[in-house]
Amino acid sequence: MTQGVTPLSRPLIAGIVIVIAVILDQAIKLAVEAWLPMHEAVPVIPFLALFRTYNLGVAFSLLSGMEREFIIGMRIVIVGVVLWLWRRTPVSRTFAHAGFTLIIAGAVGNLIDGLVYGHVIDYILFHTETWSFAVFNLADSFITIGAGLVILDELIGSKSGD
Repeated sequence: MTQGVTPLSRPLIAGIVIVIAVILDQAIKLAVEAWLPMHEAVPVIPFLALFRTYNLGVAFSLLSGMEREFIIGMRIVIVGVVLWLWRRTPVSRTFAHAGFTLIIAGAVGNLIDGLVYGHVIDYILFHTETWSFAVFNLADSFITIGAGLVILDELIGSKSGD
């Protein structure tokens, strides 16, 4: 892309993407709550299952022993910091703006869970017969992909002083 304004550097477009991503995340979580049995693996393909569980902490159940209010406050601070970074990032940094947009969407999706349910609804499980990854959700995926895009932007982004 040229050095011009990238779509996700525009607040309205980024806001629309965030709203759509949060609606998608919350709609899936409502479906999971309605139809997916608790703590029962529902195979999708050999290494992927749906597995409903609740996360009282943050990503990968970190800080699960902390108070709910602390976790919610931390998520609000993270959204604020990422918004601040997004606003300070030059408009030509396409991957960074896309990453910040996804991070905010994921954080807001999980923040809504914390406020409404008191926990985050997780349901995606990658596994083999001898190993399994932490159970996560679409919002966590947004955050992870967003962080990867921000890192990618730092690695390959414009180093021309912008």
